[in-house]
Amino acid sequence: MMKTFKLMLLMLLTLNLSAQNPIVPPGVYIADPSAHVWNDGKIYVYGSKDESANYYCSWEHHVLSSSDMTNWEITRRAFASKGNDDQVPFSDEFLYAPDCGYKNGVWYLYFCLSNREEGVATSSSPTGPFVDGKKIDLKGKNGIDPCVFIDDDGQGYYLWGQFSAKMAKLKPNMQEIDTATIRDGVVTEREHFFHEGGYLVKRNGIYYLVYADVSRAGQPTCLGYATAASPFGPYVYRGVIIDNSFCDPANWNNHGSLVEFKGQWYVFYHRTTHRSASMRKACVEPIYFNPDGSIKEVEMTTQGAGNPIDARKKIDAERACLLFGQTYIKACAPNNEMLVNIHSGDRAGYKYLDFGDGVDSLILHVNAGWNGGHVALALDHVWYHTLGVDVPARKETGGMITVSKKLDKPLKGIHAIWLSFSGKGNDLFELDWFQFK
Repeated sequence: MMKTFKLMLLMLLTLNLSAQNPIVPPGVYIADPSAHVWNDGKIYVYGSKDESANYYCSWEHHVLSSSDMTNWEITRRAFASKGNDDQVPFSDEFLYAPDCGYKNGVWYLYFCLSNREEGVATSSSPTGPFVDGKKIDLKGKNGIDPCVFIDDDGQGYYLWGQFSAKMAKLKPNMQEIDTATIRDGVVTEREHFFHEGGYLVKRNGIYYLVYADVSRAGQPTCLGYATAASPFGPYVYRGVIIDNSFCDPANWNNHGSLVEFKGQWYVFYHRTTHRSASMRKACVEPIYFNPDGSIKEVEMTTQGAGNPIDARKKIDAERACLLFGQTYIKACAPNNEMLVNIHSGDRAGYKYLDFGDGVDSLILHVNAGWNGGHVALALDHVWYHTLGVDVPARKETGGMITVSKKLDKPLKGIHAIWLSFSGKGNDLFELDWFQFK
């Protein structure tokens, strides 16, 4: 009874979020987002939870949910493999990327562990708590990154693996696979640039298999996709949907999903922070299909699924969608992140901002460094600077300061902006937020 009460209490520990990328708040790192729309009309995102820049993932999963793609809610510790609410009795390994399926009033959370075992837990709610984790027998073909897909006829399919994707039919109980149907090589690294993180969805009779794609620079920074006329294929590689290169100096991988929500299709993906391959944050962009069913590649943005961001409101520096040089995003307090390690020549991009009928000044909130520095503002193209703001050197007391500069002429309309940094020495200053007036 007490354990049940604790699980119910954990479900109530929610936090409301707002629009813009990333869709998780400062200090929360949810990667590998697998998005689903259930019968209540809301969208739910299941992913792994990073907690350190030194390794991937953790012992728990959070769940994100939204009714409008603008306001997000996070349900913490919906599932755990260690601790008081441990629901994986056969292991205390880290939880890697999950997925979720639904059938007959039950939600099934498919999880994988850092020792490459996989399992399933159940709940009467899409946000958990997911309980009674059981191992899935994969007949020795253990791997990571499970995906579940339910076809129009009700048949379920289970997909998993690295480098070579494996697939099998799910039994009606949704907790076992029909091992006689296991097929290896559904997509492969050699033929389809498949690295890991498969996600299967169907649109207009076409099966889209989305995954981490190594077609560029030999790193799985892209979400690529292949299409087929049946779940098992054969699949034909079709290209890249989004590439998260330059989200962080040490970025390594990508992982995500496609989902239709209220008539619009979206791609969910993650970006790295903390100059690491970990500490990843879920993001989203709208996508568009060509008449032949192919998907147009989209760029990373700050605005995400929403409208261009009102430039007259405070814009957190960690919402940069592109970073060049040595600067990166880092948690500086439990509920705050900043752009840190800023060196001369570094640049940060934000797409897209709405200046409305006009603004005439720029305000920066910074943690000044010992040498100070300079911030140059450019619109749309990084090289065409329209304004420069000096950041003074730190005084002995240190601390946050606000600096501002009047524009030569008002800025109007919608633009991408670039902040370029210069100065002497290393670690010029740290940027917390900026705002136009």
